[in-house]
Amino acid sequence: MHQMGLYGEYFEAIKKGKKKVEVRLNDEKRRKIKIGDTIKFIKVPEQDETLQVQVTELRTYNTFKEMYESIPFEDFDCEGWSMEEMVNGTYDIYTPEQEREWGSLAITIKY
Repeated sequence: MHQMGLYGEYFEAIKKGKKKVEVRLNDEKRRKIKIGDTIKFIKVPEQDETLQVQVTELRTYNTFKEMYESIPFEDFDCEGWSMEEMVNGTYDIYTPEQEREWGSLAITIKY
C-alpha cells in the first residue's frame, strides 16, 4: 500500500466520485506504484481522515501541460478551468524544476 497526503478539496472530490485522476511527479516514490495497487490518501493539513483507492491506470508525461492536453479536465474535477489555470495550479504544488527532473504521472483511481 502506498500513502500520500492530499489537500482537502481534492480529497473530498475523490470521496464524491468526481476526481478520477490524481496528478503527481513521476518521482522515485511514485515509480513504485503499479496497476491494482492501493493508495491510502491522508487529508492534509488536518490528517484526521483517510480514504483508500485502487490504481486502475498509470500514464506518464514529460510535462503537466502534456498531461492536461490528453486527459479531460473533468477527470481531475476541474471542468471549466483554462489550461493556464491547470498548469499554474499544479505549479503551486510542484516547481517547474521538479517537473523537468521527474516528469508527471497521471494516476487513474477507483474509490
